[in-house]
Amino acid sequence: MDVAAVAATAPDAPLEKTTIRRRDTGPGDVLIEIEYAGICHSDIHHVRGEWGQTAYPVAPGHEIVGIVQEVGSEVTRHAVGDRVGVGCLVGACHECSSCIAGQEQECERGAIATYGSPLPEGDPEGPVTNGGYSTHIVVEEPMVVSVPDGLDPASAAPLLCAGITMFSPLRQWNVGPGTKVAVLGMGGLGHVGVKLAVAMGAEVTVLSQTTSKRDDSLRYGAVEHYATAGEEGKATLRGLRGTFDVILNTVSANLPMDRFLALLKPRGALVNIGIPTEPMSVRAGSVAAGRKILTGSMIGGIPETQEMLDFCAEHGITAEIELISADTINEAYDRVVRSDVHYRFVIDAKTF
Repeated sequence: MDVAAVAATAPDAPLEKTTIRRRDTGPGDVLIEIEYAGICHSDIHHVRGEWGQTAYPVAPGHEIVGIVQEVGSEVTRHAVGDRVGVGCLVGACHECSSCIAGQEQECERGAIATYGSPLPEGDPEGPVTNGGYSTHIVVEEPMVVSVPDGLDPASAAPLLCAGITMFSPLRQWNVGPGTKVAVLGMGGLGHVGVKLAVAMGAEVTVLSQTTSKRDDSLRYGAVEHYATAGEEGKATLRGLRGTFDVILNTVSANLPMDRFLALLKPRGALVNIGIPTEPMSVRAGSVAAGRKILTGSMIGGIPETQEMLDFCAEHGITAEIELISADTINEAYDRVVRSDVHYRFVIDAKTF
């Protein structure tokens, strides 16, 4: 079927309304009528060619919530009329050790991204996968998750990327009651991370360049919000040395890593979630002293994504969003780059 979409045609060109083709619903597939699609900064990096070569045209979007319109004959977990979600992946081998362990994002044969992944020559959907900036999408059943009834569907869309991106490292590093967590950066990722860590029982502190979002941090459950910029910020960080069990760094800019590693308790972990384009620098002594851990995380697997959504429904957690129409996507991209969004943009798919 041909469906309405918004796609990028070149790195320096505005996104445009267009038509893309979706494959027929196969025996193991789910056809989803998209309700909402979140805008992730990754979409912008990809369509503007900032993460290497991009194949055009491509419709981005990997924060998808919609209603099942049709299922294949072998589908058992989803039915017509169900509200479901699709995140950053639409395919994996389901046979390797990573997939069997529920870590499809680490598929040893190569996971298929929701947009931008090469397709076999002659594939009806095109040279690469197309994402959620469209009215419909066809996805194999194992990559589709259920969206609980208690979640607002528009505000839940960013959870399919931002939510699992923050949830997975919190689970990996056993965050819970008695844990002190710092969230570095109070943006689209950071505000969700604060809500999740608080709901897990942690004592959460926000570290941001300024205190402009302090009221939000405290409203979402943080015990404190500190500014890190300037000489006053340096003094604040000195006073926080040895404080935290886990630091989630959501900032995609190069930071003085040694200064933030010093904030960890012995054997604490600093998890890089933001991905700067330039190599980072760190002194060996910053990790050797106290056996501190400098690590990273991206998304999570499908079972963990479902666990995250169920957890969010139980605790009433969604993203803070601005709902927009497809006509304003290009403006929204520029605003994301300027950090002028509170806190995530979500597109109403009816406007595609």
